Amino acid sequence: AWKDAQTIVVPDVEQFPGHIACSSDSRSEIVVPIVRDGKVVAVLDIDSDKLNEFDKTDAEYLERLCAILPF
Repeated sequence: AWKDAQTIVVPDVEQFPGHIACSSDSRSEIVVPIVRDGKVVAVLDIDSDKLNEFDKTDAEYLERLCAILPF
């Protein structure tokens, strides 16, 4: 997400190469970059203990939220 400045939805973290787990309970994840002046300054990383928890709707609204967060 940081490198490409694009949201990543991971339905199953066990199937995602290079995934770094924040918790052993994590099963799926969404990572949304926070971009200011064309540069990624942070990411919003949300994990779930359920498989396939996040979708395009989650991505859309989290991207909107990240666009208005004060940085």
